[in-house]
This record gives sequence, structure tokens and C-alpha cells, in this order.
Amino acid sequence: MKWTDVHQIAMSLSDAHPDIDPTYVNFVDLRNWVMALEDFNDDPNRSGEKVLEAIQAAWIEENE
Repeated sequence: MKWTDVHQIAMSLSDAHPDIDPTYVNFVDLRNWVMALEDFNDDPNRSGEKVLEAIQAAWIEENE
């Protein structure tokens, strides 16, 4: 997965952290959790606030 795979990342985060409410996740933790995903393979420096916001929004939507 790459940073642009927002929905795939959101599904993986939902599976990896089922007890977490993504609404309250800070971007530092979110970035670290994305990079820790088994299938994630992208440059850590390519993440930015907009990408993290998109991932968080997709994760919130995934949990609804």
C-alpha cells in the first residue's frame, strides 16, 4: 500500500485497531500505525496533513 491508498489503509487500520475510535486519533499515532501496517510500503516522508486527514475520514466512515 501507498499513502494514496486511503480506503485500503482505512480498512487495514480498522482491522488492526478494532477498539480505537478514529475520531480521537492524533496524526502522530495515525502516521505511525499506517507505517506499521504489514502491507504498507511507501516513503514515510510522503505523508502530510491532508493525506492523514483523508485516511482518518475514511477510517471513520469505515467504522460507521
